[in-house]
Amino acid sequence: MRIAVLGTGEVGRRLATAFAGLGHQVGLGSRTADNAEAVKWAEEHPGAAHGTFADVTEDAEVVVNATGGLVSLAALTAAGADGLRGKVVVDVSNPLDFSEGFPPKVVTFDGLSLAERIQAEFPGARVVKTLNTMTNTVMVEPGRVPGDHVVFVGGDDEAAKAVVTGLLGGLGWPAARIVDLGDLTSARATEQLMPLWLRLYGALGTGDFNFAVCVSGRS
Repeated sequence: MRIAVLGTGEVGRRLATAFAGLGHQVGLGSRTADNAEAVKWAEEHPGAAHGTFADVTEDAEVVVNATGGLVSLAALTAAGADGLRGKVVVDVSNPLDFSEGFPPKVVTFDGLSLAERIQAEFPGARVVKTLNTMTNTVMVEPGRVPGDHVVFVGGDDEAAKAVVTGLLGGLGWPAARIVDLGDLTSARATEQLMPLWLRLYGALGTGDFNFAVCVSGRS
């Protein structure tokens, strides 16, 4: 599958590396074509590509938004509405405001989640929210955390969610641990898990943890 990963931070590079390792054709996108992190990453992964947001999005089947949540709309605008039309857009970002230090605040947009804002700005895209409730290492290596912890998925397009579920399976997430929360409004809840995640990170001193859902009467 042709996958464009937007964002050259730890999350973007980690996901791009994992998808490339699974045999996908991956392009790592940034604001400028000569971004040093993207160039270095592409050199380390033969067959991978790098370029501007628009460059890597143009021929992609799936676009992963791994940019900072407060700049995601600008990054996707740079990728272009035409480049996103009809494509699965996997939003793994959280709109975190670090202006007052740590822990950051989660920004809401008139009660809407970042994922909903992306869908509203790019109605031709097929936005799915996932992987935003854990650290990037656990995203691509769920076995780092013992037990039946889960990954959440939410979106309005069932076929798009099926594509994302398949990608999650490739990353090592069993189907039984992929929890479909329904439509894209569910992203409001998963983004608002971040204050709890950040407090747990501070208390535990590690990001190698995740949320589990235990249901009475089920083994």
